[in-house]
Amino acid sequence: MKRRPTEMSTDAAWEEWGRRDPYFAVNTDPKFRRTNLTEESRQYFFETGRWHVDQVMQLLRQYIDPNFVPRTVLDFGCGVGRTLIPFAAIAQEVVGLDVSASMLLEARRNCDERQVTNVRLLPSDDSLSSLTETFDLVHSVITFQHIPPERGRAILSRLLPHITRGGVGALQFTYSKTHFAATHGLAPPASSSRVLTSPPPSAEADPEMQMNPYNMNEILFLLQDRGVRRFYGEFTDHGGELGLFTFFQVT
Repeated sequence: MKRRPTEMSTDAAWEEWGRRDPYFAVNTDPKFRRTNLTEESRQYFFETGRWHVDQVMQLLRQYIDPNFVPRTVLDFGCGVGRTLIPFAAIAQEVVGLDVSASMLLEARRNCDERQVTNVRLLPSDDSLSSLTETFDLVHSVITFQHIPPERGRAILSRLLPHITRGGVGALQFTYSKTHFAATHGLAPPASSSRVLTSPPPSAEADPEMQMNPYNMNEILFLLQDRGVRRFYGEFTDHGGELGLFTFFQVT
């Protein structure tokens, strides 16, 4: 199906983020702005990725498979390599997938700088056309929220078959916003559920950054349809964007 320009605008925006301000795009803390980025803050940025991967592995072993050790890992929406690099320290082969060529270029620089040689970086598209193999672990965090839900559901349906039977997934989705508290998390009918970044007071505004909530019934349907029989979930909250991090095994 041919995509409307507005649906594909998130890809162009993400490439623009990768070109202009790749670290801030991943973690919107002002210290990660290109103009503020220091070697110390850059090291801290990657340290947060290591903490995240350590937590993911702990939760997978605690709730899904106590003996889980991934040989192969796919990091969907790898950005500049924040979680990609620590995954490379625990797996034989890691693949990073991202829609932004600029993000992938920066990820390659970061891997080379750290002499990480077991990482392949591939361009992403809606059909996941660059993927041909399956993986022991498919991971994605703070990525689907930037993709319109209709596209994201289709991508998820194509992503799940790339998890090896017996392999695991660790995927995060946003589902609501704290400012919808009066309607118990549901967007009022006359209100848009999309929140965009506000332009800073400068001559050149930031690219658009969409924050899209997903219908978790649809996500869970896709997981169960793929053979998931149980999952563990942890709630996330990134500045009022409420999410669910799902951990599961494909049987």
